Amino acid sequence: MITFQNVSKIYGNNSHQMVALEDANFVINQGEFVSVVGKSGAGKSTIIKLLIGEEKPTKGRVIFSQYDISKLKSWELPQLRRHIGVIFQDFRLLPNKTAYENVAFALETAGRSQEEIREFVPQAMKMVGLENKISNFPKELSGGEKQRVAIARAMINHPDVIIADEPTGNLDPINAAEIIKLLLKINELGTTVILATHNKDIVNDLNKRVINLENGRVIRDEEKGKYILV
Repeated sequence: MITFQNVSKIYGNNSHQMVALEDANFVINQGEFVSVVGKSGAGKSTIIKLLIGEEKPTKGRVIFSQYDISKLKSWELPQLRRHIGVIFQDFRLLPNKTAYENVAFALETAGRSQEEIREFVPQAMKMVGLENKISNFPKELSGGEKQRVAIARAMINHPDVIIADEPTGNLDPINAAEIIKLLLKINELGTTVILATHNKDIVNDLNKRVINLENGRVIRDEEKGKYILV
């Protein structure tokens, strides 16, 4: 489903180069839950940017389903991104829209009808346990609630993959545990989940596949892995 073939990403020019990713090779299958771990600057964000087509590899190929992302034109990217939901550390909710409107906005941009929006948004809000907060604005929600709205928004178009980029980074341990529980539930329903994090405890509790990065290189890829600090 997702294949990184000899992927390197180098920023800068010949006189000053920064290697963000070096010769990365891995395959993520449909329905997997994979943690991509490493210290800040290890290459986690680069993998995400390459997956959503925000960056192109310097070398190698990034393949997602039928798409060779490395060869996509800019006008083809929206089509690719319909298959991918992304959750960020800082939530990225629109401050002057309610929770309902934030989730609905993702459907509007995908060209869905008002009838579909009225049907799907309450379902998504119920799935994340926020059906009683649909009229609240982001400033009226806790950090954990904001992240759950962001998850509802990411899931609303039924993507094949959810990429969670440090989704618990701004949360206390209790809310962090709730968000991970929600991601596991989404994964059980058949969606592939890629969790990029440097939270050792969360990764070790999951007992799922772990891709360990260090200085842009994949140093470990284990089926039931641990986050090993090096």
